[in-house]
Amino acid sequence: MGFGDLKAKAGQQSLNNYLADKSYIEGYEPSQADVVVFQAVGGAPSADLAHALRWYNHILSYGNDTAGFNGAKKPLSAYGPPATEAKPSNAADDDDDDDDDDDLFGSDNEEEKAAAEKLKQERIAAYNEKKAKKPKVVAKSNILLDVKPWDDETDMVEVERLVRSISKDGLLWGASKLVPLAYGIRKLQISCVVEDDKISTDDLEEEITKFEDHIQSMDIAAFNKV
Repeated sequence: MGFGDLKAKAGQQSLNNYLADKSYIEGYEPSQADVVVFQAVGGAPSADLAHALRWYNHILSYGNDTAGFNGAKKPLSAYGPPATEAKPSNAADDDDDDDDDDDLFGSDNEEEKAAAEKLKQERIAAYNEKKAKKPKVVAKSNILLDVKPWDDETDMVEVERLVRSISKDGLLWGASKLVPLAYGIRKLQISCVVEDDKISTDDLEEEITKFEDHIQSMDIAAFNKV
């Protein structure tokens, strides 16, 4: 430890650096350590040594009261920053070793990143595979159709047969009945279940009304999602 010759510029510069983050030489209140260093300085440091000058003026303000400061006086060399140890002659070799260590750490870091990325991709692939295997929910609708003939002489048994002859993927015919309209005319009311992605009401109307010799029109009596 030590500041060196505190009457010299170099010693006072060392003191200034030491006091850059301290109020006193030791501890958090003035002590005999401050008295020893103050006496060694001998006079006010120059203005460019702001920390040392601040400390000097502060201790100076106590006047003769410095004798009552706590602590016991030690040799001047006992105070100040620790002595700087000379760097070993093989310092350059040590620096090279440090660079090697940095490279090794960098290599490890790259390997960790690569491993993390690989794990991420594996998890994404597993999720996509699981999602692909999950059964898709098929949207369906239950539709009730009113199929109307031209007149009361139309063979309604034939009408139903023609309607049920329509066969498409995603279409399933259900129950049916004949419902009176007027003047002896009856309509065919028939239900069906369709897969929404495959069969639309327009498709049904087009297929049913193509039997134009027997069927006048088709209407949607009810439409419900399954």
